[in-house]
Amino acid sequence: MQVLTEEALEFVAKLHEAHAARRDELLALRKERRPLGFLPETQDVRDGEWQVAPAPEALRDRRVEITGPTERKMTINALNSGAKVWLADLEDANTPHWDNVVQGQVNLYEAARETIEFTSPEGKEYKLKGGPYPTIVVRPRGWHLDERNLQFGGRNAVGALVDFGLHFFHNAEIGKPYYYLPKMESHLEARLWNDVFTTAQKLKDVPHGTIRATVLIETIPAAFEMEEILYELRDHASGLNAGRWDYLFSVIKYFRDAGADYVLPDRNSVTMTAPFMRAYTELLVKTCHKRGAFAMGGMAAFIPNRRDPEVTENALRKVREDKTREANDGFDGSWVAHPDLVPICREIFDGVLGDRPNQIDKQRPEVSVTAEQLLDFKSAGGAATRAGLEGAVDVGVRYIASWLGGNGAAAIHNLMEDAATAEISRSQIWQWVNNKVVLDDGTQVTPDAVREVLARVGGELEGPHVAAAVELFEQVALSEDFVDFLTLPAYERI
Repeated sequence: MQVLTEEALEFVAKLHEAHAARRDELLALRKERRPLGFLPETQDVRDGEWQVAPAPEALRDRRVEITGPTERKMTINALNSGAKVWLADLEDANTPHWDNVVQGQVNLYEAARETIEFTSPEGKEYKLKGGPYPTIVVRPRGWHLDERNLQFGGRNAVGALVDFGLHFFHNAEIGKPYYYLPKMESHLEARLWNDVFTTAQKLKDVPHGTIRATVLIETIPAAFEMEEILYELRDHASGLNAGRWDYLFSVIKYFRDAGADYVLPDRNSVTMTAPFMRAYTELLVKTCHKRGAFAMGGMAAFIPNRRDPEVTENALRKVREDKTREANDGFDGSWVAHPDLVPICREIFDGVLGDRPNQIDKQRPEVSVTAEQLLDFKSAGGAATRAGLEGAVDVGVRYIASWLGGNGAAAIHNLMEDAATAEISRSQIWQWVNNKVVLDDGTQVTPDAVREVLARVGGELEGPHVAAAVELFEQVALSEDFVDFLTLPAYERI
């Protein structure tokens, strides 16, 4: 199957011609940081009586969704997992090597037609088992990423338009063009996606509203515009997702130089039960169900380890607690990163949903979330520790080395990590350094202290990309000017 046909490239070029300039304008607007709060100019949207379009049958039951890259073997494993939805990730779990970008589209084409199979170099065969298969929902790259291997109008293509455009062009005619939209920071960015969808459907003569999109609320500005984002996409909206790890990264990034009240403790100590995180998820469920949209829970990233049953047992207990909390709060489903977690997530949501496909009917009128609650980061508790610093450097370097090698979904210490992992790690260190944070052992986090840990971690790891990963981590964690996304300088190295 050929992806880069003349007709497909012409289609992407038309999307680019119509919408790339507006994308550039919206990225520039992100730099105009404003005090965060609910927008007075959109009060009428929040007060209005409106609903998103009714869900198509394939998206009415989303009780368990598996996420992962579009690598061929993992595509087959995801389709055989028993999940209701597969989030086919062209974003944070994918290194945008050109081969990954193109081969991912080939794999998605064959997955949509249920013809995909694979034989490993060792001769092991992977085939589809006979279904039913998960509904495929594709996550394109965020607005901030370019694609240097395609140029339109004398400039690099917009990665999001390449990923969406190629997939929609090749698969729209067989139906179910469904997407997850990452990294948005405002309802204006949602409006742009809606305009892209409208253009694409007209160009392919597909009925308006055929496309459906679920938006990841994974930036702190977007948390204040949930209703407005759904409103802009209301003909194409399917729901919102609580993208917890990128949300924490966004909190750190947005308030990195705002002072001690905004410094977060170790990543692992900020749980979903922290009051400011509870406010975020409670508001998401209430907003979605009020507007007839689905509320999707966060990631369970644990990878079961059959060689260490005690570690696995403790981790599965935490997964159960997490999914039980989400189901009882009103979420309509949740994410897992490994096929072995699908039965656990399904069992918990089965227990709450019964025969119902979702729980949109569970309205949350008692929930009232203020801006102050969303911004109450001191409520996280916890502390900055020596173990937290060393863990951040270790995981960050390991992930970047994997990413540079072409694998954006890395198994690290029994967790399936994506780019959000390294983003939290390096942004937290930047915040600690620039706020002169003192660790639990009494030492201050300084550039020299970080470099000392980096040198030790780099010396302990092996692999062709470790040295480059150490160098890049130091750049994005210790540079004077904060780098918005580490994948931007990382992209220049592949």
